[in-house]
Amino acid sequence: MARVVKVFRTLRNHWKKSTFAVCVLSYGGYWLYGKHCDSVLRREACLLAREYGQQQIAPQERIRKATVILNPAACNGKANNLFEKNAAPILHLAGVQITVVKTDYEGQAKKLIELMEETDMLIVAGGDGTLQEVITGLLRRPDQDVFSKTPIGFIPLGSHNSLSPSLHLLSDNKVKDITSATLSILKGETVPLDVLQIKGEKEQPVFALMGLRWGAFRDVASKISKYWYLGPLKTNAAHWFSTLREWPLVRDVSVSYLAPTLRPPDLPPVKAPRPNLIYRIIRRLKNYWNPPAEVEEPEKWEEQQLSTLELFIQTHNKNPVERVSYKSLYINKKAADPTVFTENATELEAGACRLQLPEGASGFYNIDNEEYEAMPVEVRLLPRKLRFFISAERREQLLSQIQ
Repeated sequence: MARVVKVFRTLRNHWKKSTFAVCVLSYGGYWLYGKHCDSVLRREACLLAREYGQQQIAPQERIRKATVILNPAACNGKANNLFEKNAAPILHLAGVQITVVKTDYEGQAKKLIELMEETDMLIVAGGDGTLQEVITGLLRRPDQDVFSKTPIGFIPLGSHNSLSPSLHLLSDNKVKDITSATLSILKGETVPLDVLQIKGEKEQPVFALMGLRWGAFRDVASKISKYWYLGPLKTNAAHWFSTLREWPLVRDVSVSYLAPTLRPPDLPPVKAPRPNLIYRIIRRLKNYWNPPAEVEEPEKWEEQQLSTLELFIQTHNKNPVERVSYKSLYINKKAADPTVFTENATELEAGACRLQLPEGASGFYNIDNEEYEAMPVEVRLLPRKLRFFISAERREQLLSQIQ
């Protein structure tokens, strides 16, 4: 009992040192517990990957090859370490022959994809910016019809990973997110995703998976990090100062759009049997002497003048397993006046749209969390253009939300 009293008396007489020691020990214990949990997750994922690697393959089959586009600068320069610790061992143990290509500067992924050779799967290890560059480079290729059939895996290593909630079950643990995303690539279950083609008057088209955003809230979101010293109040401060500087925040824009059209059936490609030689000769002679007339029906564009705080053009990729009958994209606005679309709606489905900004308008578009200079653009939807690996658990969860 005397010893216990002595200990408490010592703690009371040196309470500052005692408080500091408790804080250090608590933080150290929390840090060690986190490291232990991460190592357990890695070990479990590696055991599952080893099971895949031990499976026998047929004599005519070959080892799967994967090309990894890795952005080492993602996640504040931690992406390379995260990939080497959490994703690369899983791929190696599963028997996947990987070729890692690291980017050195912004925009390089587009050029690398244009030079990429054919591969069994393409893995993007980075954030929204890396993914957007990869799909843009992929769909700019002359042979994009062939390469767009390559399944794509996304390992979330960036600060922003907007597509991850559509493909994987997310948690508060970065290591768990990376390992689960890598394991979903090994399992091989894929889902088709829509792609937005955004084309300016002179520039090459840019491609996006989530959407385009333009307006006052987008401008504020890009400035929030400047007020980091205000802590939890930085978002409110950014909105407050932006409102004072740029009032009124309403933006005028002219939107032309096409009506939605039916989507093509999501069926596996079936190669039609080749007709006999005589039939092919007759058909060629007929087309030579009497070529079929190609009549293109003019597109019927409808125009609306909008006043809005924010304008979104989005795909259906937030829930990619939902069966959507129409080939359409969402045009969504935050209303600034009652004159919106039709019957005071704030959302419209369209097959394609054109944005015409007023003369002298400036600013930037947010395309999959990447900034592009605002200009008149035409946005078209490419339905089910790319296939991405998805975890079976996330697919089931998304299906349950539909029912």
